[in-house]
Amino acid sequence: CKKRIRGEKMSATKSKSSWPLSVAEPEEVGFSSERLARIRPAMQKYIDNREVPCMITLVARHGKICYFESQGYMDIESKRPIRKDAIFRLWSNSKPITGVATMMLYEDGLLSLDDPIAKFLPTFKSPRLSTIAVAGAMDAAQAGMLPSVPARREITVRDCLRNTTGLAMVNRLPAQAMTRYQDVMMKARLITGPKEKGPRTIKEMVENLGSLPLSANPGTEWQYHVGYPVISTVLEIVSGMTLDKLYRERIFKPLKMKDTCFYLSEAQFDQFTTSYRLQQEGGKWNLVLVDRPETSEKVTGPKNWFCGGGDRGGVLSTVSDYARLAQMLLNGGELDGVRILGRKTVELMTSNHTRDIPIPMLGHGY
Repeated sequence: CKKRIRGEKMSATKSKSSWPLSVAEPEEVGFSSERLARIRPAMQKYIDNREVPCMITLVARHGKICYFESQGYMDIESKRPIRKDAIFRLWSNSKPITGVATMMLYEDGLLSLDDPIAKFLPTFKSPRLSTIAVAGAMDAAQAGMLPSVPARREITVRDCLRNTTGLAMVNRLPAQAMTRYQDVMMKARLITGPKEKGPRTIKEMVENLGSLPLSANPGTEWQYHVGYPVISTVLEIVSGMTLDKLYRERIFKPLKMKDTCFYLSEAQFDQFTTSYRLQQEGGKWNLVLVDRPETSEKVTGPKNWFCGGGDRGGVLSTVSDYARLAQMLLNGGELDGVRILGRKTVELMTSNHTRDIPIPMLGHGY
């Protein structure tokens, strides 16, 4: 079946060129219209059960869109219908963009995956391992009496991207360290405190994080997210640009991702969705308001917090824009004649870098 489809010529009468990708009838790219029609009622159940406020579904194959539907609300309270060009907070879906940006600088020869982070951020030089990590099964009180020891090696760029940095976690630090490093931990955003003690920039947060003892030896344990603020800072240092400008100039503009950004302009305000999260109340799950467009930091804030891991909502984007990013990667680094990455670089990105390191919920080799 695949061989037959790949050998067929696209119908000039059915297919047409459009943004974000070309459009085709489902059957032209090997799908069934009848079966794709089952998506809408399935997605509607999540909206009716108040598990999500809206759904926008885009299905593409061979670089052509064969299904693109929207349903639900921009805002539940007002019942304003969702737009296909609605702008969402990507949160951790910002991370693939950070991966692309890192590999672009890798191709430029400005960094390598095995560069130590300390090459760019001196506070990460000669990391030490926390006493609880050293003591293993020993209780926290006993562990606090032990001295920290040098880590086996330094944290690398690769560690940041694959979540194996070993960076400090609150539940892996002894009580003595919590007291000794309280101000540092506030500035590293590991614990909350008075606003004036919080970090003013991503770089300040990251530099304080580098002053803390590690919770594990780099490359030995998988800890989600913690390396992404670090790699974001490294990208700014290496490129000489803010992350916002780097992404815009090197990725968003070339790929014509016209509504993708860290912060919104006034012209984009009507496209911005209200944000909710699922919360259990009285044994039932319900959507709870998190962030409204009119009061969102993404609209009203100082617009200077650029983190490639998804902090504070991360990058903002539309389904159409993100489809172009995904199609570029699927094409081996190129879209519409614009090459973002080399084919072998994309192969490197999508290969297994975690090997046999256990990953909660996902298993090995993710």
